Amino acid sequence: MDIKRNWPGVVCCFLLFTTVCLCLAFSVNGGLIATRHPELGLLLFILPGAVASSLSRGGEVVRPLLGAILAAPFCLLIMRLFVVTSRTFLQELAWLLSGIFWCALGALAFLFVRRAVNSYRTNKNAL
Repeated sequence: MDIKRNWPGVVCCFLLFTTVCLCLAFSVNGGLIATRHPELGLLLFILPGAVASSLSRGGEVVRPLLGAILAAPFCLLIMRLFVVTSRTFLQELAWLLSGIFWCALGALAFLFVRRAVNSYRTNKNAL
């Protein structure tokens, strides 16, 4: 079992999930259009899942999901300590759990697109 091949997806998802979360939490003005709309900002969590899935062996979904699950408590801690919001703890927790869902959906979407392209290539070569 080659453990070293499994970690790039987890680490990549952890770093990208944290980056997206902090950019949205600190509302980087002018940097992201979605910072003024938190519900649209959740769609940005698709990117860490897709990128991490591309780095995982075989395009796994579990590795990006694990990275997002590990990043969520870290992001929650940073948001509670450094960001002044009108949201309660449970609202922020629900927002982060939604981010985990969208991250996993991004990983699934990447896996679907990769399988569809591979299937198209093999069918095209068979003709």
